[in-house]
Amino acid sequence: MLNVGLDILGLARFQFGMTTVFHFFFVPFSIGLAFVVAVMETMYAIKGDKDYKKMAQFWGKIFLYSFAVGVVTGIIQEFQFGMNWSEYSRFMGDIFGAPLAIEALAAFFMESTFIGMWMFTWNRFNKWVHVLFIWLVMFGSSLSALWILAANSFMQNPLGYIINQKTGHVQMVDFGAIVGNPQLWNEFPHVIFGSFVTAAFVIAGCAAWRLLKKDHVTFYRKSLQVALVIGLIFSLGSIASGDTQMRYLLNNQPMKVGAMEGLYKNSTEKGEWTAIAGFDTKAHKTTWSVDIPYVLNLLSYHKLTGTVEGMNQANKELHAKYDKKFGKDINYYVPTNTLFWSFRIMSGASALFALLAIVGLFMNRKKSQAIMNQRWFLYIMGLCLWLPFIVNTCGWFITEFGRYPWVVYGLLTIADAVSPNVSVASLLTSNIVYFLMFAGMGLVMIVLSHRTLKAGPDADNTDGYSASDAEIDPYSKGAFNHD
Repeated sequence: MLNVGLDILGLARFQFGMTTVFHFFFVPFSIGLAFVVAVMETMYAIKGDKDYKKMAQFWGKIFLYSFAVGVVTGIIQEFQFGMNWSEYSRFMGDIFGAPLAIEALAAFFMESTFIGMWMFTWNRFNKWVHVLFIWLVMFGSSLSALWILAANSFMQNPLGYIINQKTGHVQMVDFGAIVGNPQLWNEFPHVIFGSFVTAAFVIAGCAAWRLLKKDHVTFYRKSLQVALVIGLIFSLGSIASGDTQMRYLLNNQPMKVGAMEGLYKNSTEKGEWTAIAGFDTKAHKTTWSVDIPYVLNLLSYHKLTGTVEGMNQANKELHAKYDKKFGKDINYYVPTNTLFWSFRIMSGASALFALLAIVGLFMNRKKSQAIMNQRWFLYIMGLCLWLPFIVNTCGWFITEFGRYPWVVYGLLTIADAVSPNVSVASLLTSNIVYFLMFAGMGLVMIVLSHRTLKAGPDADNTDGYSASDAEIDPYSKGAFNHD
């Protein structure tokens, strides 16, 4: 089912998965960083505390790195629609074109324009005007996500279309239905909240590593405080929006939900939730499991009664619905292990983020030195800066693998979407080239970010931030070591 061998379909799927996962490392990160930096600069505008201005400038550098890498990886990803998925591009062109055109002409141009104005106009505008620039950047990046997810939501739940009888392709007849797709409005808040959590805990993790070295203690404690407040709020928001999305999927994509919960058979009246389990995916059965009664019903329906459909039942329904059009040979079972464990990693990490934020905020109280004395906690926070990227990847796995075998749910299968004229040799070559390119860009991103952190907030600004900013008092490293 997850064939990535040396065949055209397997290599094309691997390439799209690889490029999308790498691109998705940076998209939530840059959206979230724009928000956190905007909050920091707003606090400077309200309080007049120059520490917050310096925080906005400092973390803004890492935001710019992530934005640049995200743009490059997004361009590479779009090339694949024509190279490897031409049948999909023809089939979806009328639907996909409008959201992507709006995303490029409106949202991305807004984001790109105001990011330049924000970078190069420190102290040239009223501070509130300058704050507006970064909020417009954040708004533009969120709009970009909205239009991309509008296209993705059609692939999950097609609405507002007809099939053109001459071409056999989908044709848009109701733009409002595409924009108002319930899939979109269940998915979008979860993605945006997850983006804010990503940036918050990356900043918190970076600050924790610097605090372990007792470097610029006041600066990094303030950064940690802002990040943890945002992290706590949106960790809870992410949990709530994830719950709403899960309840929507119960009826919309029961096969996906069955795999996420490890259910081959319909759940019983007791609603046992499977904490961990092993599966025989060939025989389509659970070999062993650790179950907790009634928890599944509480999670799914917010009550003690109810039934969650299993994958075997969903498979029968899909065959009954689509066999006449697509034949009886299609396998509708999704990658159970991938979805089951991805869901547990994602859900468990969300709870962990909220717990870490609560503990961190308690330790980092204004007059307390607890955060500096509990090095074990700083180590945990430092390591957790990588966790949001894993969680985001798990979320992408659930969204996309859970749609298998469809590219467009109920309309176009993966096997019918791949380009007919690509070769194994060309795909293998491009996979190697893209992998090396992405590894190089990722390494550059890490090195630049590490250098920025190591140089600290007192380093001369060479990225257009006005190195001779007279409003910012220089901080000595020693001064930060005495709160």
